[in-house]
Amino acid sequence: MQEERHPPFTAEQAKAWREMIPTPFYVYDEAGIRACATDLYKAFSWNKGFKEYFAVKATPTPAILRLLASLGCGVDCASLIELMLSEKCGIVGKNIMFSSNETRREEYREAVRLGAIVNLDDLTQIENLRAACGTLPDTVCCRYNPGKFQITNDIIGHLADTKFGMPEEQLIEAFRNLRDGGVRHFGIHAMLASCSLEETYYPKLARELFSLALRVREQTGVAVEFIDLSGGIGIPYRPGEQAVDIFAVGAGVKEAYDEILLQNGMEVSIFTELGRYMTGPYGYLLTSVIGKKHTYKEYVGVDATACDLMRPAMYGAYHPITVLGREDEEKTLVCDVVGSLCENNDKFAVDRPLPPTELGDMLAIGAAGAHGRSMGYNYNGKLRCAEFLLKSDGSLVKIRRAETPEDYFATLDIDPAFGI
Repeated sequence: MQEERHPPFTAEQAKAWREMIPTPFYVYDEAGIRACATDLYKAFSWNKGFKEYFAVKATPTPAILRLLASLGCGVDCASLIELMLSEKCGIVGKNIMFSSNETRREEYREAVRLGAIVNLDDLTQIENLRAACGTLPDTVCCRYNPGKFQITNDIIGHLADTKFGMPEEQLIEAFRNLRDGGVRHFGIHAMLASCSLEETYYPKLARELFSLALRVREQTGVAVEFIDLSGGIGIPYRPGEQAVDIFAVGAGVKEAYDEILLQNGMEVSIFTELGRYMTGPYGYLLTSVIGKKHTYKEYVGVDATACDLMRPAMYGAYHPITVLGREDEEKTLVCDVVGSLCENNDKFAVDRPLPPTELGDMLAIGAAGAHGRSMGYNYNGKLRCAEFLLKSDGSLVKIRRAETPEDYFATLDIDPAFGI
C-alpha cells in the first residue's frame, strides 16, 4: 500500500526558509516533476506521435510551464489569459491544445493566431469559430461525450448531465461539416473521469475512442490523426491509496491500439492533458501554527487559509499534513486544522490525527501542486502567497512573489465623488 509521502525537505530546511520568507508559501519539487514527465514519455514511447499537453489550469506558473516544455510537454489552455500566458512562456503553435466551452470569439481568434489546435466542445461552435476567424483552421479536434461510461466519478459529473462534449451523432455531423469547410487534420478528445486511480481508465477510454475513430472513418471518410485521452489520472491523496502505475497504463493503451487501430490499418498520435498527475504530488503549502483553541473540540490555527488552498473547503478534499520535525511522533492529537477566514469551512482537515503541535510549528500540506494556488482568491482581503521551486540541486528559487496590498488595491476605483 502507498505510504504517506514525506516532503523532499527537512524541518530544518523549512525553518531556515521561514527566516527569509513569511509563511504561507508554496514549494514545488523540481526533481519529482522531472521524473514524472520522464516516466510518462517512457510509458508511451511506443507511440511515435505521443505528446503531453499539460493542463495550465492546474498550475499556471510560468516556471512550471517552462520546466515541462523543456521536457517535451505542450499546454492545454481553456481561456484567453491561459493562451496569453503560454505565449509569454514561449509555447505556441501545435504545442497548444485549446479546449474550451461556451467560447468567446476573441478566444478563438487568439488560439488561431497562435497556431493552436482548437478542440470544439459542441457542434454549434463550428459556426462560432468560422465567424470569429473568417475561415476554419486546418486542424480541429472534437470533444466526445458518450453519455455513459464504465468509469466516471462525481468530480466530472454524470456524463449525461455534464456540459462537456457532444454525442456521437453530433460528432459525426461535426466532422462532415469541418471536412466540407476545408479542415484537413482531425482529432478526437474525451475526458470521462477525473482523479481516477483505476489503471484501467485510460485503456478503457482508449478502446472507446479508437473504435469511434473507425466509425468516423467509415461514415465520413475522415482519417483521424490524433486521439486525445485528456486528463483524468489521479494521485493518491489519502494514506493507503495506491499511485497509478503509468507503465501499466501505457501498456494497456498500447494493447487496445494494436488490437483496434493497427488491425484496421489505422495509426494515430496519442495525446494526454494531464495536470494533477504531473504536478499534484510535488507541491507543498507551508504554513505556521499561530493558534490552538480548545472548545467543543481541538483546533490548530495556521496562517494559511482556504484562499491559499480551497479544495478542502470546496468539497471536503483530503490533503496529507506533515508536522515538520515531528514526523516520527505518535499522532495523539485529533483536531481540525483551520485558517482565519470568516467561514466555517475554512478547514484544511477535520478530526485529523496529528502529533501534538506547538505554536510556531510548521506544517507541510502535501499533494498541493495542482489546483492549489491556481484556485486562490482574496476573500477577507487575504493576499495570495508566493511560490518557490526546490531545484534538483537543493536550492530554493522564487518563481512567483506574494501579492501585496498594492496589488489588491490596484483594481479598485476609489473615487471621492462617491464618498469612498
